[in-house]
Amino acid sequence: MTYEKINLTMLTDFYELTMAGGYFEENMKDIIATFDMFYRRNPDKGGFAIMAGLEQVIEYLKNLRFTDDDIEFLRSKKIFSEEFLGYLRDFKFSCDVWAIEEGTPIFPGEPVITVRGPIIQAQLVETMILLTINHQSLIATKANRIVRAADGRAIMEFGSRRAHSYDGAVYGARAAYIGGVAGTACTISDRDFGIPALGTMAHSWIQSFDSEYEAFCAYARRYPNSCTLLVDTYNVLKSGIPNAIRTFNDVLAPLGCRPKGIRIDSGDITYLSKRARKMLDAAGYTDCQICASNSLDEYIIKDMLRQGAPIDSFGVGERLITASSEPVFGGVYKLVSVNKNGKEIPKIKISENVAKITNPCFKELYRLYDNESGKAIADVITLFNEVIDDNRAYTIFDPEHTWKRKTVTNFRAVKLRKRIFDKGNPVYSNPTIEEIRRRCAEQIDTLWDEVRRFENPHTYYVDLSEKLWKEKDRLLNKA
Repeated sequence: MTYEKINLTMLTDFYELTMAGGYFEENMKDIIATFDMFYRRNPDKGGFAIMAGLEQVIEYLKNLRFTDDDIEFLRSKKIFSEEFLGYLRDFKFSCDVWAIEEGTPIFPGEPVITVRGPIIQAQLVETMILLTINHQSLIATKANRIVRAADGRAIMEFGSRRAHSYDGAVYGARAAYIGGVAGTACTISDRDFGIPALGTMAHSWIQSFDSEYEAFCAYARRYPNSCTLLVDTYNVLKSGIPNAIRTFNDVLAPLGCRPKGIRIDSGDITYLSKRARKMLDAAGYTDCQICASNSLDEYIIKDMLRQGAPIDSFGVGERLITASSEPVFGGVYKLVSVNKNGKEIPKIKISENVAKITNPCFKELYRLYDNESGKAIADVITLFNEVIDDNRAYTIFDPEHTWKRKTVTNFRAVKLRKRIFDKGNPVYSNPTIEEIRRRCAEQIDTLWDEVRRFENPHTYYVDLSEKLWKEKDRLLNKA
C-alpha cells in the first residue's frame, strides 16, 4: 500500500484550488514562486526532530494528475472556468524541489523542503507535503526518544490498533523504524517496507485453552525456535512464570531448544520483572529474555530502568504511534519569494507573534561540523547562491539577539538539502529503509549530549547568514 498505487491529487485543501483558479484567471499561472516547508517548535520540548516521509512525498509528486472524474467534480462546484478546468486536465508537475534527506536531525525554522515553480503547482502541493512530513517526522522523533530512553534495549512498535487510521499504522511503523525501533507488529509494513514484523500471542490464545500450561505447550511445539510466552493472563508469579518454566522443561528442552523470552503486559512490571528474573535464573534459563509492554513511553521506560528492572526489550504502542504527548508536529508551508520577469522578489509574512515572522528569499541550508570532534556546531540558512567557505573563519550570530556572535574555525560546511526534482523530473534515488535508519543513528551521534537530553535541552543554533539577515531586516523595516 504505497502512494504510487493511488491518485491523491485531490487530497488538497479546497482553498488551494480556489487560489489556483484565481491565479489562472489573473494571468499569474506562469509566475515562478518559491515555498518553504518548516516547523516552529520541537515536539515534547525536545532538542531536535527527525526528518521522515520524503519517499512518500516523491511518489505523490511523481503521480500528480487530474482524472476525468476529478474534473467533473470540480465542474459541479460551478465556480471554475472551463479554461481553468482544461489547464488542470493537462496538468503536469514541473517544479524544482529540494529537501533534507530522511533520517536527518532537523531544527525549528529551517526549510526542510523547498518547492519552486509555477505558482499554481507550488501552491497545490501544500497539503500533501505537510500532512506527510508532519506525520512521519512526528512519529520518527517520538520513536527515537523512546529508543534513546531504552539505552540499547530493543523497542518494538506495537501500536497498529491504536493508530489514527490504517495509513497512520502503516506509515507510522515506517517512521518509527527510521527513528530506531527494532521492528513492528504491523505485518503490512514488513511486506511493503521490509520492516521486521514481530509478535507472539495475545491473552485470547491462552484463554482459548483449558489451561495456561496447555496453551504454552501448544505454542512452544509450533514455534520452538522463537518461543516467547505471555505470562500475565492470570497471575505472573504464581501461574505465568511457573507454567512457562514447566513448558520450557517439558517441550523445548527435549527438542534441544532454548526459550526466547517471556512478556509481561500488566501490573507493576518493574517489581514483577525482578521476581521473574530470579525465578528464570534459578530454573537455569538465564538466557530467557524479559519483554515489557503496556502503555509505555520514554519517561516510564527511563524510570523502570533507573529502578533496576531487568528488562531486555519493550513493546510500545499507542504512546508511540500517536505521539500522544505531543500529537501535532506543526510544520507550515509559506511563500518566500516570487520571480516576475526574471526579477526575484522576496516575500515575508509579518506577525505580532515574533515566532510567526517568516524568513524571506530563495534559500540554502548548511550544517557546520567541528573537524576535531565531528559534532554539529550550528545550522546556517543563507541566500540560495551563497557559499560558506570552510577554509576560512566564519562568524555565526543569533538572528534575534545579533550581539551574540561566535567565530568558528576548523570546520566543514555541508549543504543539508538534496535536489529532488528538476523541473518536475525526479533526480533523487530513494535510499533503502535500512540506509535511512542508519543515517538517523549516525547523524544523531553528531549532536552534543546537551542537545539530546530530554529535560531542558540545549538550544541548537539555526542562524541566518549576514546577507539573509540584512534582507529580512530590510523587509521588516519597510513594512
